[in-house]
Amino acid sequence: MRLDPKFPSYWKDYVRQSCYAAVTVFLITIILSDNPVVIASIGATAFIVFTMPNNVSAEPKRIIGGHLVGFFVGACFAVFPFMDVLLFKALWFSLSVGITILIMVVMDVEHPPAAGTALGVTLVGYTNSSGSAIIISVLILAFIGHVAKPYLRDLV
Repeated sequence: MRLDPKFPSYWKDYVRQSCYAAVTVFLITIILSDNPVVIASIGATAFIVFTMPNNVSAEPKRIIGGHLVGFFVGACFAVFPFMDVLLFKALWFSLSVGITILIMVVMDVEHPPAAGTALGVTLVGYTNSSGSAIIISVLILAFIGHVAKPYLRDLV
């Protein structure tokens, strides 16, 4: 393991953008404290937004669209109670992720952390609070990513 060769020259950007990500996730966590599974996929989105702002996955349409697809698919899968048998549980979780990926690719809203949203919602089930949590958090991240993009450097 070695340090990124760009780090010595741009260490202030690394620290600043990591702090931006930490503050954003802090605020989202304060708002969404009842949804730990959803918060995990949002943390992955924050990584993309603040370390790879020029990556296609950091585009607002992909952040919002991908997480909404993940939430919708996860909510559909959460409706069916196949969670008592390990084989069905594994199949159900994997199908929710696979179908989410398929829909994101077809709709051109690919955002890798959204597969985690689908898995999380399939696991814990649909609630109105989880729906609003996803919507609020992705809107916050997409907005901050869009506004801050001119001031952010690709760190990856």
